Amino acid sequence: MRAGIAYDCDVLVVGGGIVGLSTAYAISRAAPGTRVTVLEKEAGAARHQTGRNSGVIHSGIYYRPGSLKARYAVKGAAEMVKFCAEYGIAHAVTGKLIVATERAELPRLHALVQRGRENGIPVRELGAAQIGEYEPEVRGLAAIHVGTTGVCDFVGVARQLGTASGAEIRYGARVVRVDRRPERGVAVLTSRGDVVRARVLVNCAGLYCDELARLTGDEPGMRIVPFRGEYFELARPGLVRGLVYPVPDPAFPFLGVHLTRGIDGGVHVGPNAVPALAREGYGWNVVRPREVAGTLAWPGSWTLARRHWRYGGGELRRSVSKRAFTTAVRRLLPAVDEGDLVRTAAGVRAQAVLRDGTLVDDFLIKEGPRAVHVLNAPSPAATASLPIGREVARRALEMLGSM
Repeated sequence: MRAGIAYDCDVLVVGGGIVGLSTAYAISRAAPGTRVTVLEKEAGAARHQTGRNSGVIHSGIYYRPGSLKARYAVKGAAEMVKFCAEYGIAHAVTGKLIVATERAELPRLHALVQRGRENGIPVRELGAAQIGEYEPEVRGLAAIHVGTTGVCDFVGVARQLGTASGAEIRYGARVVRVDRRPERGVAVLTSRGDVVRARVLVNCAGLYCDELARLTGDEPGMRIVPFRGEYFELARPGLVRGLVYPVPDPAFPFLGVHLTRGIDGGVHVGPNAVPALAREGYGWNVVRPREVAGTLAWPGSWTLARRHWRYGGGELRRSVSKRAFTTAVRRLLPAVDEGDLVRTAAGVRAQAVLRDGTLVDDFLIKEGPRAVHVLNAPSPAATASLPIGREVARRALEMLGSM
């Protein structure tokens, strides 16, 4: 390394969501004295995926044994509850039901029981009559109860991680250019005209992580295809006590429309999963032609559409028709009607898609010269943010140590 270069920080984290702030926190714990700067383009933390989800602390029951998602979700769920308790952040361990409403779902429900046990998660199997012990208004043929699932205020967690990290956090600082030279480090130009020089860059840019990787000079080998998840609020929250999920389709990475009693006592219903017309397209009226063109130009998008057109058609129908959405909810909760559903804020999932149309199923972290890129971290990334942050921090610190 050349002498005389003035670095503004040792590690520059791009992205002020829960994963970026967890990384900053983990660096400060593992290597006190390391100078960390976080750049976030919004005016505050956790404005996108972190702050626009159902707030569920996932148990890890859905994920392939041995995968990063399984290991990090199981470990992260316990750590998240402990973190919330330590810092007085609103949370509750409520447990949840996964309910089969059709006979075709019963083998998949049983497979989830086996997967849960392989992942070390306590699961109770329920018959139809036992469902009412937990949820009197829910109907199904069978269900499983997962006791380690909970809810929390992930925005509050993200803010506390940022504070506890001691990092310099710059809001309103969108990255517009990256100049990386192996012998000189990384220099980043922000939309405010600031230049930030660092030894190592960590890419936690979420919905724009692939674009930032390319700005850095690394080819990520995937593209973020945004899927909007639309939610309703239940006008009669007393119909649901806790968390109720359908049996998911293993061919698709989304869990289906579910019912979630949040920390505020309200019950969220959703999300569906429809293609978004912008990476931050929280409604059909938000269209960014350049981003749409980028999605359409990616070969994997077309392959994905051909593989899942039937599933996608159903999701689109539920997006434009409240009646169709209500019908989907009534499979679990027959007492609900259209008037019970009040539309609320939507979220967008940053789903990594490979060139051949494969949906990246696990968390994906790659490295380049002086850079660590988090390229796929959708749900359950908020749950798993503490172990993910430690892994990203470990890689960044190893790079620092080798210089």
